[in-house]
Amino acid sequence: MYTLVVLAAGMGRRYGGLKQLDPMGPGGATVLDYSVYDALRGGFSKVVFVIRKDFAEAFKAAVGSKFEDRMEVAYAYQNLADLPEAYPVPPGREKPWGTAHAVRAARAEVSGPFAVINADDFYGAEAYERMVAYFDSSAGEPELRSALVAYPLERTLSKNGTVNRGLCSAKGGCLKTVEEHELIARRADGVIEGRNLSGAAVTLAAEAPVSMNFWGFTPAFFGSLEAVFEAFLAEHGRELKSECYLPSVVDQLICEEQTECAVLESQGEWFGVTYPEDKPRVQARIAELVAEGVYPEVI
Repeated sequence: MYTLVVLAAGMGRRYGGLKQLDPMGPGGATVLDYSVYDALRGGFSKVVFVIRKDFAEAFKAAVGSKFEDRMEVAYAYQNLADLPEAYPVPPGREKPWGTAHAVRAARAEVSGPFAVINADDFYGAEAYERMVAYFDSSAGEPELRSALVAYPLERTLSKNGTVNRGLCSAKGGCLKTVEEHELIARRADGVIEGRNLSGAAVTLAAEAPVSMNFWGFTPAFFGSLEAVFEAFLAEHGRELKSECYLPSVVDQLICEEQTECAVLESQGEWFGVTYPEDKPRVQARIAELVAEGVYPEVI
């Protein structure tokens, strides 16, 4: 059984609301509806939605109920207090602990190879097919293995503001590093520019592969994730805003030679709704895909 873990607990601060529940397609379908549909037809038989309890009932009614008769549906809750026993929540902490913590929340619902995606990103059918092919072909390889679906940077930009992306360095089809860059945008002269973690402005190649948080893992990953997360809490657990990010966990495991991460470069279509102004473009593109017969009128 291949499981899709969907990170859907985000607040959508830049967007101004819960993107994961915002209608984007005909009949009120969300971007997430198309993602789960693509995963289902690509070979995934279970989906785990990582959400918050404060909107659980609305989420189950709007999204989860659509797929309960077609695949196994489960829910996991990203809870601020769900931490290793030795680490209490510091007084005044309200911010979640990051994407690594969100994936950790699904640990009891995963028993086989699994993929991780963002709830508000459209990845295209090819991405799920490639991940399933990777799972099929890597059976019998080392227990702790991973994969990343990467997209060309230029296909992941927004015309309505800057974005943050993890630029990937790969060799021999394996990921070597993921370096976060912020404030990425295309300048008036067509050049793509961003800032590295040192704050320096850098020019970025349009075809550079970037991570859009579409990962593939085996259950063994949870053990390594726990160790890295505990180390993070030991250093940052008293802070109010520090977050443990999934790409940083993978990057550390690669540096420590605990895992290899296959890079599955996708030439498929990615789009997302980082800003409210992105919504009309996303709606128009989904309408085109429905009109072309790529997706049904009703998911």
